[in-house]
Amino acid sequence: MSAGTNYCTILIIAIVYILVACTFPFSLPFCIKVIAEYERAVIFRLGRMLPDGAKGPGLFFVLPCLDKLRKVDLRTVTFDVPPQEVLTKDSVTVAVDAVVYYRIYNPIVAVTNVEDADRSTRLLAATTLRNVLGTKSLSEILSEREAISNSMQAMLDDATHPWGVKVERVEVKDVRLPLQLQRTMAAEAEATREARAKAGLRILRSSTHFFRSCFKPRTHASV
Repeated sequence: MSAGTNYCTILIIAIVYILVACTFPFSLPFCIKVIAEYERAVIFRLGRMLPDGAKGPGLFFVLPCLDKLRKVDLRTVTFDVPPQEVLTKDSVTVAVDAVVYYRIYNPIVAVTNVEDADRSTRLLAATTLRNVLGTKSLSEILSEREAISNSMQAMLDDATHPWGVKVERVEVKDVRLPLQLQRTMAAEAEATREARAKAGLRILRSSTHFFRSCFKPRTHASV
């Protein structure tokens, strides 16, 4: 910042302080801000972030017209990833959705490094879900949900770290198969059950025949 710009900034701030003092106590509601325990406030004065970092929780003073305040919620946020159509490694199209838990751990970075941390995290979660599932076969997706969730959590957490976001947990919720594939799998399952039932019936009949032959009374020839 040049010396002239610095002097101009100081002059503007001094004028605002004088106006606030002259209009006290009417200016008080515009100067006092309260931040909840689960929030932090990042303040920009004439476009520059104040050097003392994020403020809160509690009560603090701002300059009307000069200070712009951005509140950041530090609580864990949960959102659903909309169903994503994915082509698996074995060329099966499935629709998969998930739920993501995250929180902002660095409010300054979350405000200065990304325009909208929440929206960016949601979009990245959908992209990551498609990328991870695209490397898996259908059987792996159905049987390794926990491993897939852990892999997604690690990838999202690493990608959102520069945004001040901590991804705590990811859960793959539902895997929906194409209707034709569902019918095929149901027919195969029904055929398998029928085959097992027939095999069991044959074993039962064979066992019955065996026991009957063992206990059948023998006729002795007359002498």
